Amino acid sequence: MSCRRVLGEGRIDTSDNAPPADNARGGGLRDSERTFRLLVQSVTDYAIFLLDPDGTVATWNEGAARIKGYRESEILGENFSVFYTPEDRASGAPAAALRRAREQGRFESEGWRVRKDGERVWALAVIDAVRDESGALLGFAKITRDMTERRDAQLKLQRAQEQLAQAQKLEAIGQLTGGVAHDFNNLLMIVTGQAQLMRLRAKDPRDVRALDAIEQAASSGANLTRQLLTFARRRPVSSVVIDLAEKLESFRNLLTSSLGASVALDLDVASDLWPVEADVSELELALVNIAINARDAMPKGGVLRIKARNVSIGYGGPDSMSGDFVALSLSDSGTGICEDVLPRVFEPFFSTKAAGKGTGLGLSQVYGFARQSGGDVRIATTLGQGTTVTLRLPRSHSQRAPADREPPQPSPPRGTGTILLVEDNADVAQVSALLLEQLGYKIARARDPRHALEVLASCGDVSLVFTDIVMPGDMDGLALARTIRRRFPEQPVLLTTGYSNAADRAGCEFPILRKPYDIDALGMAVRIAQAGGRRNGASAG
Repeated sequence: MSCRRVLGEGRIDTSDNAPPADNARGGGLRDSERTFRLLVQSVTDYAIFLLDPDGTVATWNEGAARIKGYRESEILGENFSVFYTPEDRASGAPAAALRRAREQGRFESEGWRVRKDGERVWALAVIDAVRDESGALLGFAKITRDMTERRDAQLKLQRAQEQLAQAQKLEAIGQLTGGVAHDFNNLLMIVTGQAQLMRLRAKDPRDVRALDAIEQAASSGANLTRQLLTFARRRPVSSVVIDLAEKLESFRNLLTSSLGASVALDLDVASDLWPVEADVSELELALVNIAINARDAMPKGGVLRIKARNVSIGYGGPDSMSGDFVALSLSDSGTGICEDVLPRVFEPFFSTKAAGKGTGLGLSQVYGFARQSGGDVRIATTLGQGTTVTLRLPRSHSQRAPADREPPQPSPPRGTGTILLVEDNADVAQVSALLLEQLGYKIARARDPRHALEVLASCGDVSLVFTDIVMPGDMDGLALARTIRRRFPEQPVLLTTGYSNAADRAGCEFPILRKPYDIDALGMAVRIAQAGGRRNGASAG
């Protein structure tokens, strides 16, 4: 690109035939112009070209050809507005850009531009006014850089940061709700235990009805804490290998009854679906929770479509997940979810439903179930068109265990022997001791794990140590159980918990009874622990 001179009405001379001054100076000038032209032409990362005062393209370089898609012969003489989107042209953006550059000497903008083939690119464009020595406008120098890749990278980083912030937020809420649920389970243990003890003495029908109401309320509270613990991923799970196609078919009647008569259910399950490993009861609850939300989003009726497909995610996929998964999608044609509400749908107790229409724990349970199963849950929604909730559960390579049908267990007979009860909560300890006494056992009490070891060392007739897992101090119930195993190898131990980070590990070493429990579950768990001692993977209750 050489120095230019104005031809007539402000046109720019693009030739190399500028009149020489003297031979020496003219030759040096032509060499300088040629070098500059070669320099501009060699730049391929930037579109560098000149416009006349009306915006007509006067020069073109290789970078412009690469970014814009036009050959020089195709674009020279065309107005630069051809690079703008139709909506920008309609709003007068090209003329406004030249006006700003003319008035202020420079105009810079970033936005969508259009290539010859119609593809849109995100571009950073700078327009500088070019004037002669007298200040007359000769035209404009325009430099454009394709920023599409950088913009995409920035948007991906922004989305990743938003996802990380949301995950950290949910994790923090999970820590809080898990602790609350644990304390609440202890309260429920006291309520249900005392209600069961009172039932043994109740004679008046009015007292019996009152106890029925108390136990029903306690049962509702236990279900609530179950969902909170699932969200917090602090609930011990019983994962098994599942044939999802078979399981979905077995859930059909339950889902149909949850949806009601106005919503049809459509199952579309791939014939080659991989097995997954999950807690069946939590999977069932997750599907019911999603189905109920779908039903409420379709008050005039509609269709809930459940689709299950195998998916493989390569390394570096969303949320750093990679591997083989089964994608289980539930799609409705309902009202959809507002954009400002969507980030909060997994939070416990958050609900857009009217008062009394839900607890706000449904999708929280779905989230916790998916994460505790090693997968995730995604929501895609369009306002007024519907919502799709997709669970991605990891493929299992384990063999599916044959279904065992255990006969119903009879109520346990009265027990014998002394049970060492280790519980730091005095009220829970009292009700547990009363229940064990009703079952026929003698009770020795220990206020903490250290005290329990002292009792064991001085008393040789303890038939079972029954200890809570979560206790303050440097030794919790699991550490106590492991110490007992080393010092007293023949001593049976039964653990109990409403919530514990150690519950999963403990479940592989010692039997666990989950709070709140009733007297029958307590009696059965004690007998199993006494008879079998430590059982790998045992879990009572």
